[in-house]
Amino acid sequence: MRVGAKGWVLASLVVAGCGMRPSENRAIVDSKVGQAQQGGLTVAVADGLASVRELAPGSLVFWGNAPAFSTRIEVGADAPSSWMVTVRNAMPDAVLVAEEEGGAALTLEALPQALPTVKVWRVALRSGSTVRLSVAPPDAETREPFRFLSLADVQEALPRVGDIYERMRRDDSARFILFAGDLTESGTRDELLEFQERLEAGSRIPLYATLGNHETFTRDAAEYHALVGRGSQSFVFKGVRFTVLDSSNGTLDPWVEEQLDGWLESGRQGTHVVSMHVPPQDPVGLRGGGFANRGEAAGLVGKMARAGVDLTLYGHIHSYYSFTNAGIPAFIAGGGGALPETFDGVGRHYLAVDVSADDGLQQAALVRVD
Repeated sequence: MRVGAKGWVLASLVVAGCGMRPSENRAIVDSKVGQAQQGGLTVAVADGLASVRELAPGSLVFWGNAPAFSTRIEVGADAPSSWMVTVRNAMPDAVLVAEEEGGAALTLEALPQALPTVKVWRVALRSGSTVRLSVAPPDAETREPFRFLSLADVQEALPRVGDIYERMRRDDSARFILFAGDLTESGTRDELLEFQERLEAGSRIPLYATLGNHETFTRDAAEYHALVGRGSQSFVFKGVRFTVLDSSNGTLDPWVEEQLDGWLESGRQGTHVVSMHVPPQDPVGLRGGGFANRGEAAGLVGKMARAGVDLTLYGHIHSYYSFTNAGIPAFIAGGGGALPETFDGVGRHYLAVDVSADDGLQQAALVRVD
């Protein structure tokens, strides 16, 4: 059974019939990501940082959308005692900590990895208990500098994206890919599954995404949330806060902006990276490649500047640009392979970004694939 299928359909029907803003619809579905009930378990992923891909008696499968996440599980009286817990799109060195409320550690066994980003454990769960599962690499809460990669706009180049992963594999220091939207051409279930299969087969590190405007082209936009996760979320890794926002309609929904206010406040005293698909302001200014409302765009940029955001990353425009937003370093790296801008001389590419919890942005370097 595909997890939550009825729930996703119901959520889609409810929001489709209410005359809501498309971005509001997605914000509502965001709030349901990581919640499921089946096979004797009730599962809730904290902050929706992973989607529940499968939940059946004895089997729980997550798709991670952050380097570390935790899950609260209520174990029913009729639940099996032995469970296979699988995390796809996991950090290669992630470990699982499993304990009951009260701190009693659970018996678990790490099973062999077939792919770098697929982790599997066998866990014993006691019926009637409440359990916390935490998945994270051992250094998730340390503060040493680290590198991540920024990419966007694969779209119709999905059959060739393996070239990019191959180039990325040469960099042993990169921890994960932060993807700024437009994974596929139309955002259909089949396309998203193909993207994930190619990612697992070709990349040694996970990819954490927000959706782009192409993910909204399908009639069943809830598939993105079911397969990938939230469009807007925030997580912390090694002391650096990462916030990704759903700007796929060239705007931020008021619900998302309200969440952003809290994330900006939480990141005010440390290093904060913000990523979204459509940039608030087009750095060229002639294509309409930014927000539809210039006032909203200016307000968002000013808000991020006042909150001390250290770096902003965008996609949507199929080229490479380095500029500033009200003094914040800003980059567009739309080099995933979608139809490039004509005559700019920039082919497929991504960014290699070095950051530190204590020193902020250290370097953002363009890496050419073609």
